[in-house]
Amino acid sequence: MKGLIVTADDFGAAREVNDAVERAHRDGILTAASLMVSAPAAADAVARARHMPSLRVGLHLVLAEGRSTLPPATIPDLVDASGNFRTDMARAGASMFFRPRVRKQLAEEIAAQFEAFAATGLKLDHVNAHKHFHLHPTIATILIEEGRKHGMKAARVPRERRATLEAIEPGTTSLGDSALAPFTAMLAARLKGAGLTVPDQVFGLKWSGAMTTARLAGLVSNLPEGLSEIYLHPATAEHFQGSAPGYRYCDELAALLDSAVAAAARSPSVRLGGFGDFPARR
Repeated sequence: MKGLIVTADDFGAAREVNDAVERAHRDGILTAASLMVSAPAAADAVARARHMPSLRVGLHLVLAEGRSTLPPATIPDLVDASGNFRTDMARAGASMFFRPRVRKQLAEEIAAQFEAFAATGLKLDHVNAHKHFHLHPTIATILIEEGRKHGMKAARVPRERRATLEAIEPGTTSLGDSALAPFTAMLAARLKGAGLTVPDQVFGLKWSGAMTTARLAGLVSNLPEGLSEIYLHPATAEHFQGSAPGYRYCDELAALLDSAVAAAARSPSVRLGGFGDFPARR
């Protein structure tokens, strides 16, 4: 049996995103969504999630290219005066690793985001990070520590299987696509060591913002053995406050609603669900 989790990231980023998440869950194959607790439409996302108990909602930890949960004066080394996180992730990551003062602020912000999620009353299905920033060892350490306090049982490791992508679109990958392998292997080992559910493979990196119907259908029809997660960024408009240039939001929503994709995802050989439906293997 092949397990499949289909996740929408950036839940709460905008009403257009929330509209797409609701539609893709009610009428398509979307099983999970990752909530940005301090995003502009987070309250709207939480209200919708409460009326969709079958939607598995997790925390989309934001530590870059987004807004903080704590006031800017509390974490001045992480954000600007308006509460926006730094966009220079390499330099920000170095500060987090080498400077104790920054690590302290980081721990406080991560704790605040977990607490904000807990305050929603929603069950924590999973945790991941915007821009996969939890590959950073300092962030991973704090995430695991705070996650234990809040009942975290599952997390994403962004390791994409090149052979599967090549079966769908030959020539789509390169040797450079394996650059993250040492970091993802280390993160997977740490998360599994903490007793968490970790998918065997995750799809959405190479085609981020461009998960078309053909690509999603190809992935669902060529799922490897084990547990797979496919994540997307659906929305009901191509342009909205905070939208990423070039992202094909409407195409991704259409893919989630496609009848052929739905038929493949609900075949007898595939078990569709959220992270909570796949307990960690001991």
